[in-house]
Amino acid sequence: MEDTRLSLAVMLFPDFNENFSVVDDLDSAPALPPFPEVQAMAEKQNPDLRVALETAREAELDVKLAKTAFLPTLTLDTDYGIEANCFALNCTRASVRNDPAVGVVPNLGYFLTAALTVPVWDWGTLRSKLHQAEIKQETAKAALSLAQRTHISELYANYDEALIARAALDESRTTAELAAESLRLTTLRYQGGASPATEVVDAETALVTARNAYADAQVRYRTLLATLQTFTGSF
Repeated sequence: MEDTRLSLAVMLFPDFNENFSVVDDLDSAPALPPFPEVQAMAEKQNPDLRVALETAREAELDVKLAKTAFLPTLTLDTDYGIEANCFALNCTRASVRNDPAVGVVPNLGYFLTAALTVPVWDWGTLRSKLHQAEIKQETAKAALSLAQRTHISELYANYDEALIARAALDESRTTAELAAESLRLTTLRYQGGASPATEVVDAETALVTARNAYADAQVRYRTLLATLQTFTGSF
């Protein structure tokens, strides 16, 4: 553990710095959430699935856009501003300056232009674009279905492995506790003269083996949790 701590210090800091602490938290491994929660988190966090979803949504919008091209379009343009020989809010026209009946006229004005376009014949261009959008949509749906099935199968496999690793972790913890208790009882019997030294050695060997198996189970469960969190994010 100390050797690994030194290696971690080399990776973390540009200069050799040991101003940090390492906590052994293998015994406090987080529990697995229910699979529906894991699946919901994976659908939000998995990048491959999100790309497939957005591609399918884009293809659907392209189909809607291609269909709207068959409908009439109404365009409204509004202009507002000054159109006069003098740049001012009001102006006296030179040609009628001597006519008091005209007086001062405003320069500001506006006009509205409306245009209605009805598609009648376009040599099949709009229908071709619609077919292309529909083919793209079907392709995106197929890719999304494949991504979802692949994603769910991988998620199921990793979740099942994590469940098995969790059960093996609990079992190896119980085995290590029983081996420690067996060593304690064997030592008491040996001290009382009821057991030979070989039984104490066997009990110590069994305890070391059980603790090593427990450590391996902890590492395996942590590794599978990290793999599962690549699909779901942290939980």
